[in-house]
Amino acid sequence: MNALEAQLNYPFADTLPATGSCVEVAPGIRWLRMGLPFALNHINLWLLEDELPDANDVLQRGWTIIDCGISNEATRAAWEQIFANELGGLPVLRVIATHCHPDHVGLSQWLCQRWQVPLFMSAGEYAFARMMSAGLPGADGPSMVPHFKRHGLVDPDKLAQLQARKDYYPSLVPAVPEAFHRLHDGMPLAIGGCQWQVITGFGHSPEHVALYCEKNQVLISGDMVLPRISTNVSVFAIEPEADAVGLFLSSLQKFASLPDNTLVLPSHGKPFRGLHTRIAQLNSHHIERLAEVLTACSTPQSAADIVPVMFARELDMHQLTFALGEALAHLHRLWRDGELQRQVGDDGVLRFVSRA
Repeated sequence: MNALEAQLNYPFADTLPATGSCVEVAPGIRWLRMGLPFALNHINLWLLEDELPDANDVLQRGWTIIDCGISNEATRAAWEQIFANELGGLPVLRVIATHCHPDHVGLSQWLCQRWQVPLFMSAGEYAFARMMSAGLPGADGPSMVPHFKRHGLVDPDKLAQLQARKDYYPSLVPAVPEAFHRLHDGMPLAIGGCQWQVITGFGHSPEHVALYCEKNQVLISGDMVLPRISTNVSVFAIEPEADAVGLFLSSLQKFASLPDNTLVLPSHGKPFRGLHTRIAQLNSHHIERLAEVLTACSTPQSAADIVPVMFARELDMHQLTFALGEALAHLHRLWRDGELQRQVGDDGVLRFVSRA
């Protein structure tokens, strides 16, 4: 455990759900984990006891699933174990996806068809998931090549790897349900015997949904508040002028009004308490990164130049795309604050330099 983690409280200590099983973390809330084929090797998913009216307006007891895992055989098999052993003979009633990233929405179509239930998402996340799953031009893969070339990625092997990612998102999210139920900021959502409040956040994804239950002081935070790692905030080709860092830091303040002893259920890492401490840590992290980037820009720097300033370790191609996006996001925040100016070199690369 690092020094920052030691400032948080982990009420379940080293407990982790085994594949295909659950751990109860609060009344009516169960925690499960699915594997991921990335350096970040897991995602936390949640089962909530629920009741919803059926077609005849008769209340039916069952379960709400929050987040889905990626689409692969291992994840489907793990879900089938959950269905066989953890539902107490009750059905799944609906699926909620916090946002459009593959580990959260990948199996949404399969789960909704498997149980003949609706998908709940924010409109922004649903639209992006549908667009990227369809492989539309500009959504993913090859569209990143000119974007990152403009920001200093010139290695031909890495550019070729990016070009080859045409079907990357659809391979993890082959389909998304053709209809959805919209979630929006501030919306109350009854799940079981509890009222949950929808809290949207920005910077990490288009319209990320977190859920807070005041009765039990539980926050399902998705990727907006994570205990061990900082949430990725990136600028990608589809929104090349985005202020992802600014949006994320503003969004964090929505959680600052919640009680500090809230039980936070994150998508990665372990459930924890110490929400205010973690928000302060994340704010400090970005302030430090911005200061590092500003210092580096005493001479003109592209986003690719900034990557090793922010990330000292070796990065694979998957990690590099996020690192480039995050480096650019920090450059954009400083540029929008008037600390940096932009200039295009004779090589066509966009670089940022201090105004001082």
